[in-house]
Amino acid sequence: MSDTDKPPREYPGLTYGKYLKISELLQLQHTLVADRSHDELLFIVIHQAYELWFKQILYELDTVGELMKSGDPIEARRLLDRVSTIGDVLVQQIHILETMTPRDFCHFRAALRPASGFQSAQFRELEYLCGAKDPSYLVNYEEGSVERARLERRLAEPSLRETFYRMLQTFGYDVPEDPGDEDRDQVVRALLPVYRNFEDQSAIYNLCEALVSHDQWLATWRFHHVRTVERIIGSKRGTGGSSGVPYLMGTVSKRLFPLLWEVRAWLDDDDLFATYKAPGEA
Repeated sequence: MSDTDKPPREYPGLTYGKYLKISELLQLQHTLVADRSHDELLFIVIHQAYELWFKQILYELDTVGELMKSGDPIEARRLLDRVSTIGDVLVQQIHILETMTPRDFCHFRAALRPASGFQSAQFRELEYLCGAKDPSYLVNYEEGSVERARLERRLAEPSLRETFYRMLQTFGYDVPEDPGDEDRDQVVRALLPVYRNFEDQSAIYNLCEALVSHDQWLATWRFHHVRTVERIIGSKRGTGGSSGVPYLMGTVSKRLFPLLWEVRAWLDDDDLFATYKAPGEA
């Protein structure tokens, strides 16, 4: 009998609570001004739940990267679909905060300074992992801290975007390793046949669209987040010193895979199999 055929090891005395460490988990919600704020616990729970989901998303995306490296677009797409489903949960979760009135938030908001969601290291990891590598965010984390070390590692290693285009290269697609705007025509020329004849290249097509869906849930979350923040604090500055709503609104247009959004604009509306033309060409 191989190791994989052996029955799973049993753990005598194991319970639901012990396995999930529920007792320890429920001790992690420490309010600062709970004596005069009913909603501070809600605020903490929502953001801790976000960080747990960010942990899961990073775990899945790291695996997606490994699958791309090994040339398995089908399994990579499946796990990206999972990430997008989690993303849908995150979009809905943000609206729970809207049950908190602006006045109620004011009861504990001052105590949060200078802490801010702007400092979420896992969210920055998510951006860096996917290719949005802005090193200026490192100033928010102390030199030598665990968070800074993780972000520096993400900056140094290939992003999911780079890994995706490297995988396409191994499959024979004529694309750069990490294309920018100047490579738009080359990437579109390489991927346009995938979008014209996706039945023949379904694995690559479905992976491309899963990456677009990943981009979409993140952009949708950013939009819902900024509207929720505006509803609660209006035009106030963020507790971490940012401009608040104007800063958040400026992130909504970010795209992790912009050229995958671009390629669909090059499909001919009248003749699916028309000769390749750039938008605006005669």
